[in-house]
Amino acid sequence: MDSLNVVIDTNVLVSALRSKRGASYKLLMLLPHDVYRPNVSVPLFVEYEAVAKREGAASGLSAEEVDAILDYFLSKSRIRQIFYLWRPYLRDPKDDLVLEVAVESQSRFIITFNKKDFKGVDRFGVRVATPQEFMEERGLS
Repeated sequence: MDSLNVVIDTNVLVSALRSKRGASYKLLMLLPHDVYRPNVSVPLFVEYEAVAKREGAASGLSAEEVDAILDYFLSKSRIRQIFYLWRPYLRDPKDDLVLEVAVESQSRFIITFNKKDFKGVDRFGVRVATPQEFMEERGLS
């Protein structure tokens, strides 16, 4: 199976930190198998870190464990530099962070629980899917 570019929304990453039972966690557990390649920018990763380290965001994990998970995620990701800003395109500027990385990296998917927040991104050749939808489509569930 070929590795393909994706961008993971913050809500999926935080969901994986909260529970080992859901599709978000399963998606992160696939990182060592290189079936997909996450793409991030520095501003998007800073958002990941800020949200993941909020009180109660990663239940049962220490700050060191959260750091280790984020470090591993970053090691498996391609860091993208964004040289253009055509904001705002989406209603939430933080969603624009995700879209900018998806466009720059030519990602095929944005993986999120908030699909409605990314309405119209198909114009850029990007599909929006929940973690479960992505895994089912790729035969990974």
